[in-house]
Amino acid sequence: MTPAEFISKWRAVDLKERTASQSHFNDICRLLDIEDPITADPKGDWFTFEKGASKTGGGEGWADVWRKECFAWEYKGKKKDLDRAFAQLQQYAIALDNPPLLIVSDMDRFRIHTNWTNTVQEVHEFALDDLLGGATRDLLRNCFLDPERLKPAKTRQMLTEEAAEEFSQLAQRLRARGHEAHAVAHFVNRLVFCMFAEDVGLLPNHMFQRMLEINRTSPTSFVEDAASLFTAMKSGGKVGFEKVEWFNGGLFDDDSVLPLERDDIENLITAAKLFWDEIDPSILGTLFERGLDPDKRSQLGAHYTDRDKIMQIVEPVIIRPLMAEWETVRAKIEEALAKAEKATGGAKTRAETEAKRLQAEWHERLRNFRVLDPACGSGNFLYLSLLALKDIEHRTNLEAEALSPALAARFPSSGPENVLGIEINPYAAELARISVWIGEIQWMRRNGFEAAKNPILKPLDNIENRDAIVAFNEEANQWEEAAWPAANVIVGNPPFLGGKSMRRTLGDQATSTIRAVYQGRLAAFSDLVCYWFEKARVLMASEGVERCGFVATKAIAKNANLPVLVRLSDVATFYDAWQNEPWVVDGAAVRVSLICFASKHQETSSLRLNGEFVGNINPNLTSGLDTTKVARLNENIGSVFIGVQLSGPLTVSRETAIEWIRSPENPNRKANSAILSPYVGTEDIVGRPSEQFYIDFPSGLSEAEA
Repeated sequence: MTPAEFISKWRAVDLKERTASQSHFNDICRLLDIEDPITADPKGDWFTFEKGASKTGGGEGWADVWRKECFAWEYKGKKKDLDRAFAQLQQYAIALDNPPLLIVSDMDRFRIHTNWTNTVQEVHEFALDDLLGGATRDLLRNCFLDPERLKPAKTRQMLTEEAAEEFSQLAQRLRARGHEAHAVAHFVNRLVFCMFAEDVGLLPNHMFQRMLEINRTSPTSFVEDAASLFTAMKSGGKVGFEKVEWFNGGLFDDDSVLPLERDDIENLITAAKLFWDEIDPSILGTLFERGLDPDKRSQLGAHYTDRDKIMQIVEPVIIRPLMAEWETVRAKIEEALAKAEKATGGAKTRAETEAKRLQAEWHERLRNFRVLDPACGSGNFLYLSLLALKDIEHRTNLEAEALSPALAARFPSSGPENVLGIEINPYAAELARISVWIGEIQWMRRNGFEAAKNPILKPLDNIENRDAIVAFNEEANQWEEAAWPAANVIVGNPPFLGGKSMRRTLGDQATSTIRAVYQGRLAAFSDLVCYWFEKARVLMASEGVERCGFVATKAIAKNANLPVLVRLSDVATFYDAWQNEPWVVDGAAVRVSLICFASKHQETSSLRLNGEFVGNINPNLTSGLDTTKVARLNENIGSVFIGVQLSGPLTVSRETAIEWIRSPENPNRKANSAILSPYVGTEDIVGRPSEQFYIDFPSGLSEAEA
């Protein structure tokens, strides 16, 4: 079929969608010289019409056409709403194996939406007459044969870094003018959310960007205009003739605005032109923190860790166990539906009611499921945990619908209230709330649902700004152990701070207070992260916490830290752990341990250590013989050897050391080999070699000589 023949035929057709869509698609296949679905795949395994729910209950397919790992395609009648068709595809994409392309058409118009994870989504739109052009036909042919050619080049991380660069410049200038750090942070957070809100249509007609452009030549007017907008966003209202929804959420709790200059507004205009609807909230924290205070790298602040690393905790603690639960529930639903199909009268009704009861109980389980991060920073773990819960609910809803249309429950009930956080840094706590808000809105839009309104931003009091380890009891006039809210699972990346560094970093008073409150339960020189493990142990033993997953220092399973894990093993099973993994802390690469453990009451049949299945995981993160139970040797009583101790950042990698050794002599006529020594410790012998070198100055050297 030639392009002219195709266009001529379908311009004249005025049949309804159901009558014409398959014929239209078959003609597209002829036009592109591609086999149609029935010819290419008679069984419908990878290329088929009406892909989706079982038709036993009379339900329609989830996509009019589906080609595995290529696209899902939805038709509407001529001049019908293609946005609605796209929303329908979005709702079912997860059940269609998340195809990289989502295509909608009314037989006159075509829209191709890219759907790759972690890329900035693009839309290719063309009309019937455009098929005369070879480039348009090649674009459509690639949807069938080579969809990777349509994959956007820009990732969400690249986009977020561009946005952060603009805000970093603005934040640094505001700080240089003497504005207090948290006032700058709060103001920047408002600007960030305004740009996101207008790009997802929550602020109408790009009103924020228009306001910036109007004030480009008169920056003094910005304060008044922005204050009007923030006031309207606080409780709903109007700015000029534009209606503004009720945002709320604490972010717009007043109309305070910091004055800007022309360069500041130019920064914001540049930032506003980016695709804010695609911004990745999981990296906002670190990027904006660096802009606010580039010299500060506090271990208590917000850290950026890529999502793959975070998922090494979220997957075994949240996703894997819940999906295993669902498999059990699903099997019972299938059994009830099978009984209903064979039965009649009251027996049929009872079986159908049982299937609905099982589905309702599963919904209630997810609606009430709570994830706690008691050191949440800027909310990376909370954001990805929320997405995981919403994906689980959506996927299981669609699987239930496939079993019976009577079990369909389209609108998700899980949301920001499912994630709980504690964070000592007020700026990071606010960023965590923003990350969760943005993540919720993005998920709803990407899956074809409308974002919540009245208000748009629910107050997130479940993300608390306080100390997670100790709290001051006013009535008793004393410090005591801080309480954590009830949760099903606990995840997170507690502060990385060695026991010997606590006084230097936290101060004498704070360190003494923490150690006094936990005296008798933790050794004085335990790493700070141990206090999180100890609190999780108590909650797992007494308050029904099901599972927990923490990132910990590599030393968590050694020396003064090991007793924490030994006690934990009395109430919990270590079921997924990584002994020595690369991680990023304050921009620096370090090695860490990842430890997931479950209450003894939870199913933990498959144990994994460093990615391999094992029979057991010991408290010192080994498998096989538990050497933590080996008795001390009498011969060693009264002996002690402290070994090599670093007194500063004097470690270099093997590659760097070799480069320095091969370098020419220094101006003092001495080679670098004189002060470089290879280091071998226990872990290098029994575990993974670190291949580290130490800068080892001769004893008695002055600082100037060194």
